[in-house]
Amino acid sequence: MLETRGLVKVYPGPVTALNGIDLDVPSGMFGLLGANGAGKSTFMKILAGLLEPTSGTATLDGENILESPETLWPRLGYLPQEFGFYPHLNGETMLDHLLTLKGVHAPQGRKRLVAELLERVNLSFAAKRSLKGYSGGMRQRLGIAQALAGNPRLIIVDEPTAGLDPEERLRFYRLLSELAVDRIVLLSTHIVEDVAVLCPRFAVIRAGRLVTVTSPGEARASIAGHIYEGVVNVEDLPRLRGERIVTQAILVEGKDRARIYDPSGSPPDGFAPAPVTLEDAYLVLMRLGALPARGRRGVSQVPPAGGADAALASASTEAGTTS
Repeated sequence: MLETRGLVKVYPGPVTALNGIDLDVPSGMFGLLGANGAGKSTFMKILAGLLEPTSGTATLDGENILESPETLWPRLGYLPQEFGFYPHLNGETMLDHLLTLKGVHAPQGRKRLVAELLERVNLSFAAKRSLKGYSGGMRQRLGIAQALAGNPRLIIVDEPTAGLDPEERLRFYRLLSELAVDRIVLLSTHIVEDVAVLCPRFAVIRAGRLVTVTSPGEARASIAGHIYEGVVNVEDLPRLRGERIVTQAILVEGKDRARIYDPSGSPPDGFAPAPVTLEDAYLVLMRLGALPARGRRGVSQVPPAGGADAALASASTEAGTTS
């Protein structure tokens, strides 16, 4: 179990990047979802021992990893958002170099370990290929290969699927799910689909604060029966956004369609019930500041919107980049 209590990070300015994060992360895949700038990367860097918190504690299996981060590093695999490679090296040589820097022990020889890791991430065919010829997905898989070295207890991956094409993303999903079988994998992302596909549980962070910890199923259930979709005129969208919680506005077959959350059960004319997605739930959460509670008859009870985002359009833009 990975546990954080009261984790705070204040940068000069002052700018509060994290504001009292209390979070329990069990074994398996766990997601940390939030918009760019929400504080996710700061949280990851603190856990990886790359950044000192202003206050708070973090423990892994009961051991304080902030007091002595060097005790964590042999048990840590880390794939940061920006991972640098030497483009003139081939995959095999680059990975060997990274393992040397990490001080990974290889009883049967580093060459064999490199080959095994490349096989694990399906890069054996490109072992001798120059990294400048690697696709984005291949580079990410090489990054995971170095993170796997040493059989770490905790693997941290920060925005791993950003910029990947659909085929590479699916390959990466499969690889990450396999890694989570016998260890903690903490996945930080602003892409809602990543969480929907991979994570049985996830937390949402916004402006440095933990908003909720839930599951994709629970999040969808909280707004079930209250998502509607209809065709709108583009000039009517601003008014609709002002009157309703719009979770998505997209162009489909040349027509503007909008999805709205309406717990009253009285949507505008022309809007019909639609299947609920996790992105709908995320955007409702961003607007209300909490997921709606379910009443005894299954009716959503909308919490007060105090402290919520001032403009839903901003939240819609954040999630719109995740589609």
